[in-house]
Amino acid sequence: MLDATYAEADPKPDVARLGFADLRAALAAGWRDFTRAPQFGLFFALVYALGGFAMVKLSLGHVATVLILSLGFPLIAPFAAVGLYVVSRRLARGERLAFLGRNGVLLRVWRERARQIPWIGAIIVIYFLFYTFFAHMLFAVFLGPRALINISAGLEALMTPAGYRMIAVQLLFGGAVAVLLYALTVVSIPFALDREVDFITAMLTSLAVVRENALVMLAWAAFLALALFAAMVPWFLGLLIALPVLGHATWHLYTRALIHPATSRPSPGAPEGP
Repeated sequence: MLDATYAEADPKPDVARLGFADLRAALAAGWRDFTRAPQFGLFFALVYALGGFAMVKLSLGHVATVLILSLGFPLIAPFAAVGLYVVSRRLARGERLAFLGRNGVLLRVWRERARQIPWIGAIIVIYFLFYTFFAHMLFAVFLGPRALINISAGLEALMTPAGYRMIAVQLLFGGAVAVLLYALTVVSIPFALDREVDFITAMLTSLAVVRENALVMLAWAAFLALALFAAMVPWFLGLLIALPVLGHATWHLYTRALIHPATSRPSPGAPEGP
């Protein structure tokens, strides 16, 4: 497999016009992929769910920190879905699926470290760190520094007029950050996995897809947010189903969103190579 630094870039694709029927079709295809290869979906979702549980435990029971991490946690979901995209692409081609081996799914994901997805992941991490810093600053502005260091006062501080105002601002700011990150990554991660393209082009293409299909893509974002939030409520256990289904569905939405020059319809993906 060629390193992305030396591989010839693929031609720029066209952005397709999407409708709500495409969302339903992508979601149905996501469920179909999950039921065809549930072991892969459960594996990648379990890693994500355990990561979320560990983040909450690291908060040491501090209500303020739990709120910050819970609001920011979905920001890293797109990067966790790379393995699911690989599975969906192989299912579409009728290729054999295996965790290990010369062409195993885990090895395929590992090979991405030399391509463009790690750069997108780095931007996601920077986003997450910025959001966490700003959220802590909001706590200090609205509730005072003691709310950040006094664990026992966390819940009481939230149940005040200042706490309610802080929560409202957190939700508005977190929503704006999440929507922008969603627009940058919803297509760029599967695009960078599927084709030889630099991460900047991939992210700009993702923005173009959201811009050209604003209503449909914002509806998909709202559905993702609600589904992930509902899945996180029972100690993140709902993610064992929601994350793989939504991850597979996002891959199928990508194949519908971009029309590559080599075909007359959205491409199911280029060959992976050895």
